[in-house]
Amino acid sequence: MQIIQQLNKLKILRRATFRRRVISGVVFLVLFVFFGLLAIGAHYKIVRWPFPCGFQQEYNLPCPGCGITTSVVAFAQGRIFESFYIQPAAAFLCSVLVVIAILSFLISVFGVYFVFLERFFNEVKVKHIILAVLIIIAAGWAVTLARALAARSQS
Repeated sequence: MQIIQQLNKLKILRRATFRRRVISGVVFLVLFVFFGLLAIGAHYKIVRWPFPCGFQQEYNLPCPGCGITTSVVAFAQGRIFESFYIQPAAAFLCSVLVVIAILSFLISVFGVYFVFLERFFNEVKVKHIILAVLIIIAAGWAVTLARALAARSQS
């Protein structure tokens, strides 16, 4: 018995429709191009934020977005641990995007659709995803803020 037939008996996989395969292929290509352009841009030193952070200039503390671009670029270059150190929220969200890219690749190329994805999309609303992202960013900011306050108290 083939592995896919055994997994089908466990109700883990099902055949993906053509529409799901196309959507998954587009999602994979978008994420692949996103990380690829970031890696290439960082290699040739194109990815730079030209404006100073107003929040940091005003309060001498990192803003919620401080380090996100640097962290994402480090992640795209394969420096995963450094990315988590720079900005944990951005690195975590990049990790989620990588998992999404892998699942999209499997769906589009092999035509298997994971049943847990269907349940996830049926039960989770967009507002829940937005709330989760905001909580993750706030947690990442708390880490960078604590790190900045600790560095300030040591000097």
